[in-house]
Amino acid sequence: MAKDDDEKAGFGTRLKQIGMAFSFTAKKDKLFLPLAIIAALIPLAAGAVLVFVTHTLPWPFMAMAVLLALLAVLIVLNVRTSKAVMDQAVDQPGAAYGIVEQMRGWNITPAVAVSTHQDLVHRAVGKPGVVLLAEGSSGRLKALVNQEKKKLNRVVGSTPVYDFVIGEDGGEQLSVRKLRNRLAKLPHNITAKQANDLNRRLTALKAASKPPMPKGPVPQNMKPPKGARRAMRGK
Repeated sequence: MAKDDDEKAGFGTRLKQIGMAFSFTAKKDKLFLPLAIIAALIPLAAGAVLVFVTHTLPWPFMAMAVLLALLAVLIVLNVRTSKAVMDQAVDQPGAAYGIVEQMRGWNITPAVAVSTHQDLVHRAVGKPGVVLLAEGSSGRLKALVNQEKKKLNRVVGSTPVYDFVIGEDGGEQLSVRKLRNRLAKLPHNITAKQANDLNRRLTALKAASKPPMPKGPVPQNMKPPKGARRAMRGK
């Protein structure tokens, strides 16, 4: 019974997610609904034609046509939702981090380097190696990226280190819309296990480089109120 309840809950969650994606895409993409309708009508029309031509019972053909229509709508939904998300991410701070975080096979750490002007460099580790994704002013980012590369070269050895400046101004900048495809086209230089091990080393190195907490008693105004620690542990 518990397994059946979990399956029902999972199916309900998926339907809810599809509904949310449908609503979001319809609001953001004017072409979505016309394309979805066309995608649904093509298999339905093909099924009707087959029934008319073959003079057989309509149920097998129409059942297949309905399933194909649903599949076609879901394919259109997936493609247009991805496009809508990418369009919304343009010029948004942290957009590159958000996109790579959703990609399989990548471990991304946000803001491994930050300038006083709030320029950011994110670090992603995957089978291609290490990728630095810089967001901000191209003129200021070069020095920030080079500084981070020098730190990485002491740890990564022969593992390749790539860097991209994310932006929509053209030239050497990589549009956030093309980021997913660009990363997918990078060659695989290390295994998944090596990538995970490397990411753990880099994360540990970053943690070790943080200044230690000062020793001595905690000032009274910095101590949490009574019961706060217990409440935090309960979370």
